[in-house]
Amino acid sequence: MALISNDNVFDKQNRDISHLIYLDNNATTHEHESVIESMIHHLKSLNSFGNPSSSHLIGNQARYLVDEAREQVRMSINASNSNEIIFTSGGTESNNLAIHGILKSNFNKFQHIITSPFEHPSVINIIKYLQNSNKNIQVSFAQVNSNGIIDLEHFRQLLKPETKLVTIMHSNNEIGSIQPIEEIVRLCRQYGSSDLVIHSDGSQSIGKIAVDVSNLDIDLLTICSHKFHGPKGIGALYVRQGIKLETILYGAQHE
Repeated sequence: MALISNDNVFDKQNRDISHLIYLDNNATTHEHESVIESMIHHLKSLNSFGNPSSSHLIGNQARYLVDEAREQVRMSINASNSNEIIFTSGGTESNNLAIHGILKSNFNKFQHIITSPFEHPSVINIIKYLQNSNKNIQVSFAQVNSNGIIDLEHFRQLLKPETKLVTIMHSNNEIGSIQPIEEIVRLCRQYGSSDLVIHSDGSQSIGKIAVDVSNLDIDLLTICSHKFHGPKGIGALYVRQGIKLETILYGAQHE
């Protein structure tokens, strides 16, 4: 919950909304004061505006700041190495990179995906696109109970040798159900193939509840900054060491 700033704020009908109580934090959050201060400081700085890929002094300074941020994200989810964190433009890009990036290299082979019916549109729609554009993609939806929790027995029955990707959100943005990801991973490791990749959209969980990728044993995790008082237009994807993703954006090699 948050209060709108006491500054005079008016909507289109010229009504004062400065004291409005905001209860839509699952949609987005207001940037934390420390985040705003840090961004303004670095935007004004003459030492940190450089391209992090440049080898000169200002580029190196920018690279240092990016690496520092990468380490902060790593620590927040207990990843093993900061190189496992890829910065993106937000949750949608992270989800698309995770799903498309895993499946793309094997489009000529049969690939089975398991997901849930209540995933974010950036998961559901990329899966629909891939299924409609490639006859080798098959999708199964795990059943959920009345509380919005995955039916683990039904999930187990869906696993097959050709299952290449499982993508289940960590917590739901509408009803708040938190999925038993550790149990889902255990079933995948026990009954799935050795090359089965597990992705979870953690956008609604990071910064609200503890998310430890080492304990969860997942391969990919989506992170979205504006869901926990960070800036909009910034996200990340945790990619466990050893997992290979195909690129979905064609340009230079930097993020």
